[in-house]
This record gives sequence, structure tokens and C-alpha cells, in this order.
Amino acid sequence: MSIFVETQRDTASRARCGKLLLGRGEVPTPAFMPVGTAASIKGVEAETLEHFGYRLLLCNTYHLALRPGAELIAQLGGLHRFMGWEGNILTDSGGYQVFSLAALRKITEQGVTFRSHLDGSLVELTPERAVEIQRALGSDIMMALDVCPPHDACPEEQLRACRLTTAWAERCLAARERMGGGLLFGIIQGGTNLEMRRRHLEQIAALPFAGLALGGLSVGEDTSSMYRVLEDIGPLMDPGRPHYLMGVGRMADILQAVSCGIDMFDCVLPTRNGRHGQLFTWEGEINIRKATFQSDDRSPVEGCRCPTCRRYSRAYLRHLFQAGEMLGPRLATLHNLFFFAEFMAEIRHQIASGNFTPWAKALLSKYPSSSISSTQSN
Repeated sequence: MSIFVETQRDTASRARCGKLLLGRGEVPTPAFMPVGTAASIKGVEAETLEHFGYRLLLCNTYHLALRPGAELIAQLGGLHRFMGWEGNILTDSGGYQVFSLAALRKITEQGVTFRSHLDGSLVELTPERAVEIQRALGSDIMMALDVCPPHDACPEEQLRACRLTTAWAERCLAARERMGGGLLFGIIQGGTNLEMRRRHLEQIAALPFAGLALGGLSVGEDTSSMYRVLEDIGPLMDPGRPHYLMGVGRMADILQAVSCGIDMFDCVLPTRNGRHGQLFTWEGEINIRKATFQSDDRSPVEGCRCPTCRRYSRAYLRHLFQAGEMLGPRLATLHNLFFFAEFMAEIRHQIASGNFTPWAKALLSKYPSSSISSTQSN
């Protein structure tokens, strides 16, 4: 049985509305997942995220396995109880660390061997272990272990990454069949090589995954190359399964990906940029630390209904950052998370009303794609 139900589609693009049928409640799509690498959306409690309308968060297998440990979390009732979150949780398998911790790891046919970034101890992550950890955490959606090479990897390295990712995908499915656990998504690699991407999509889509994810994008390649992959691969993805673009969170990139049929996103931009004083708006970004806001008594983002903008001024928010008060990053983060929830809700509304394509084009004219670089690390 499919976990995805498509409800409406844009007539001028492949953008679609739908819902994920998950154990802890339905998730309307397109959906954005805030990132809680260490079981925490930095500075924001679960009740607030629920109030903003989030129903699905992302946490990280690799980091939680190192600290505090998956077994301890399991003993304490699982990740949902541990972090006080009643919604759904997707866990990244740790495959991104294959990319980000290149100096500390070794890839073999068996799996990946890491040197812990915490204490230097040796850690082995195999497909089976990745499933075991995610099962212990109690993930609603588990990701298959993959190899994510850098964008400028040679064709031979990209091909090896695809081959290992497929082999590991089969082992992850077998482990999940044996152990049980949450739904399992497969990951498609291939860099910006369209032929390689198509071949790998065929391999992963042939396997009984609940969802399909595009990995290996937003890892240093130029924006036009990523868009070319989305435009080519998006129409080829199984419409009966959810499509997840991993680690992408710029507004322009989300709009482009949605137009290509992508349903799910995650990124640290709302929280990370908020901690540095950057507020997202419908007109672009505001750096609240600028001196021009020193005596500005207006709301940080006029017209916004978030808790920050309803109560506080630009001058006060700037003062908090200048004084090093922890309330400043928290208030900016609250605004950004509220804004991203509103942004995704508006995308769904525009698709449902049949106006997505002209609306997205008009918004993009105000919000250039070069404004912020996306990242998968928080």
C-alpha cells in the first residue's frame, strides 16, 4: 500500500499536492522538515513546532548513534518520547557523513568506517547497522545508507557511489524485512550526470521502497546543474511514491523542485540563519544586526503573524544580537520556522488553486536564486 496520496496537480508544471500517510498523523505535501541533528530543533520546543503546523522532523542517525547512543534512546522509550515530539520523525541514515567527514572515513563494500568527530574512536556503519540504529530510535521514516560523493567527483567515483548505494539499498531492505522498523526510503545518486542519474533511478525505483529520495545535490554544484537534474529526473520518478530532495532549503530551489514534482525537503537554513540574525521574508532576507535597525520601532517583518513579529521591534531584536543575549537567536529562529511553515502552506494553496506557476515566477523575481547557499549541516 502506498504511503502517498496525490490530491491535486498543477496544470502548467509537475507541482502536486498530496499527503503522506504516516503512523503519527498525515503530513500535507509539499512539506518542509526542520532539521534536529541531535534530537533538537535548536532553541525551539516541540509544542511551538506543533503550533506552527509541522508534522515531520528530521534527525540524524550518525550523530545520535554517537551521542547519546541509539540503545540508550531505545531504553528511554524511543526518539519521540526522548525529545517530547508527538509528530513523525525521518532519520537520515548517516550517508551524508560519507561526504562531510571525508577526512575521517573509509568506504568499503561492507560499509563505512568513521573516526568519530567527538573522540576519534572507530565507528563502523554498515547498511544493516544503519537500519538497526534507526529502528532503535523508532523512526517513522528510515533512509537507506548511501554514498554521497562530492559534486566534482570523477565519473568512476560517481559510478562506484551508485553501485555501492544500490548494493547497500538491497541490504537495507533485507535488514528492515528481518528486523522490522519504520518505512524505508531509497536514495538516488549520480551527481549531475543525467545518464547516470537515470540509470540509478531505474535501479532504486525497481526496489520496494516506500519513497524515493534524490541525494548528492546541494553539495557544491552550481544551481543551474542542480536544476537540470531536477528537470530531467523529476518527471521520471514514480508518481505513486513520495519524492524527497535531501538537504535543499533555499526558497528559489524549493519552488524549482516543487515544479519538477518534489514533495519533501529538509534544510538547516531557518535555524542556522536565524542564529546569525537573518530573517526570511516574502521580499528577500533581512539582516537584523545592521546598524540601520538600531532605532527602528517597526515589527521585524511587517505583516508577519509569528510570535516574534507580533510582540517585538527591529530595534529590540538588533539589541539582543548586539548584546549577545540568547533570546535574539531564538526569536529570529522562531520567525524563520514560522515563515517556512507559511511558505509551504502557500505553495500548497497555489497548487490547489491552479495558480502555482505564475505565482512562483512572480515570487522568484523578488527572491533571486543566488541569495543564499543551501547546506545540509547545522
